Amino acid sequence: MDSLRRKPQSSGVNAADPTAVFVLKSLLNPVVAVASLAACLAVRDDTLHGPWFLVAVLGFVGAAEMAGAAQFGAARNWRDVMHVLVDLVLRWCVFIACVYAVMVISGLAERFSLRVLISWAFVTPLATTVAHLAANFLLLRPARPMRRAVIVGCTPLGMRLETSVRGDRLLRTEIVGYFEDRPASRIPDGKADQVLGKTAEVVDYVLRNDINLVYVTLPMRRDPRVLKLLEGLRDSTVSIYFLPDIFAFNLIQGRFDMINGIPIVAVRETPFYGMHALAKRFTDLVISGAATVLLSPVLLFVAAGVKLTSPGPVIFRQKRYGLDGKAITVYKFRSMTVTEDGDRNYTQVTRGDARVTPFGDFIRRTSLDELPQLFNVLEGSMSIVGPRPHAVAVNEQYRRLIPGYMVRHKVRPGITGWAQVNGYRGGDDLGSMTKRIEFDLEYMRRWSLWLDIQILFRTALMVLNDKRAY
Repeated sequence: MDSLRRKPQSSGVNAADPTAVFVLKSLLNPVVAVASLAACLAVRDDTLHGPWFLVAVLGFVGAAEMAGAAQFGAARNWRDVMHVLVDLVLRWCVFIACVYAVMVISGLAERFSLRVLISWAFVTPLATTVAHLAANFLLLRPARPMRRAVIVGCTPLGMRLETSVRGDRLLRTEIVGYFEDRPASRIPDGKADQVLGKTAEVVDYVLRNDINLVYVTLPMRRDPRVLKLLEGLRDSTVSIYFLPDIFAFNLIQGRFDMINGIPIVAVRETPFYGMHALAKRFTDLVISGAATVLLSPVLLFVAAGVKLTSPGPVIFRQKRYGLDGKAITVYKFRSMTVTEDGDRNYTQVTRGDARVTPFGDFIRRTSLDELPQLFNVLEGSMSIVGPRPHAVAVNEQYRRLIPGYMVRHKVRPGITGWAQVNGYRGGDDLGSMTKRIEFDLEYMRRWSLWLDIQILFRTALMVLNDKRAY
């Protein structure tokens, strides 16, 4: 799985951030985007009024979504700074292109200056990078006070927390040491010197040594040690955190939530909830609608080619599993002389397969046979990007062999996906399928609109130069 994590993922804002860091992470990118638009308009003696106010609102929301929470402390040299700048330029240009496309479709494009939009597309990443560097300088200056913390329980989770806190300079938190009841022989190598005492000694140590934070990694139950610790610290101002050990599970979009005041922990859930679900569906509708219109001549050409070169239906329909594991009908241009429904049996296509027609070979190599799935996206049974749907017979075979196989059905299947752009487009053997599922689950963990856009660009490049397609 390490090969899947090519880049460290942004952690976003978190409750442990000091207030100034929390505010800057949340608002820096959106505020800079709006300020940059105002500056571009000011150069042309214009202001954020009328239609431009709407663009400013879209810019605020778009910066929050496309650029995400600002990340400080990550750029350690000029190469890192340039990487961040290039990433911001690409993200922002894609967003500006989407905004302009919406303007054209809505008939409002003539009311906006294209020159201002282009200037905004390039000024915003530069201004954001400068703002990040300035914020880094202010937030990482030594004058900011350090917070002192202890960890109760020298456990793997506690050590993981220590590594994370020490590696994040913005937290300004010093891990003083651990409190542990186990004998020294059972404490991990290299940690015995950091043990400050037994759990019963935590209260006295905290009160005498100006400790600000206590992290408890012991099991969350009515443990007498935990109850005594909480009772002893109730007359102090120290902050206390429990660390539930949920990392033993195969987390998919793990998060905390509340149901009418009752705390719950999501261990395995879809990334598409709330605004994320609306953003994903809106993007699907815009892209599939525009693609259907723009590619209508290609659709007609392929349909005619299928009809004229071999007997049988133009559209091939096959049962596959979709959202929540429910059967859907997937549309493709027919490329073979047979039309297996995939419900009871399915035979994987191989290179030089005699069932594939000459014209079918062409549309398979160019992925044109997948175009009718745009109608699946429009009807809501599929998405543009997501795990590729498998025939029902394939699902029933591999769900028993690959742990977590069915979790991929917590999202709509896609025309293209993270596994496909990483080289796992075909292959019906257990090894290939296992890697494909790993990438599908990694996509669900990492999902963002920006990741979807990257997958679309990589798909386009792959279709143009994929010698393994057949």
